[in-house]
Amino acid sequence: MIEELLWGLAVLVLSVAALKIVVFGTVFRHEIKATLERDPAASGPLTVLLTYPGLHALIAYRMAHALHGAGLRFPARVLSQASRFFTGIEIHPGARIGKGLFIDHGMGVVIGETSVLGDNVTLFQGVTLGGTGKDKGKRHPTLGNNVTVGAGAKVLGNIRIGDNVSIGANAVVIRDVPPNSTVVGVPGRIARREGRRTSESADLDHGNLPDPLQQALERLRREVHKIEHELREGHESQERQRERRGDKNAG
Repeated sequence: MIEELLWGLAVLVLSVAALKIVVFGTVFRHEIKATLERDPAASGPLTVLLTYPGLHALIAYRMAHALHGAGLRFPARVLSQASRFFTGIEIHPGARIGKGLFIDHGMGVVIGETSVLGDNVTLFQGVTLGGTGKDKGKRHPTLGNNVTVGAGAKVLGNIRIGDNVSIGANAVVIRDVPPNSTVVGVPGRIARREGRRTSESADLDHGNLPDPLQQALERLRREVHKIEHELREGHESQERQRERRGDKNAG
């Protein structure tokens, strides 16, 4: 009798677990698909669903966001803080997030209360979508569709990041960025716009990103070298002219 009861309980637990996997796999199919497409280490949907903290944080966020929208702000914050404890990712329940978000590794990612994320956004570890000052209302960034934010980057204030923008690792972005741009540096500078380079830049390769400040210094160095060369040539020309005048006077 007891053995049958235990077997029945085990079957019930497994059935509930399987049902949860099916439900979560269906509801978060866009996020699972995004993870499989963007992470070469992802070996399958079940692995993503069970072992990826970015997806776990997003599942908790969806529930907390529903509570927040229903006016149950305290339980929403409790749930979000519990998710932060287990995943290392802090997403405020008030943030608005589109479908297909992929948080790679995720440790240290912070998404503020009034942040808005479009579809198919990718965030690497250590990214902050933060506010500036103590103003109420909209104080966090808005990210368009297909935006990639590199590891450690900070996007601060009520600014808009256009569609198809790539933000380099450790960049600090405090101004609006137009669509189809690549931003690098501190503060963030546009290195590529509408598919054309605004400086000697590269695609979003975290090991091969342009440094606009270094490039500006290099251009300055070349200009100084050019001016020194022209001054040297002018000085030598004047010396030759003096020598010729001296020869004429001697003759």
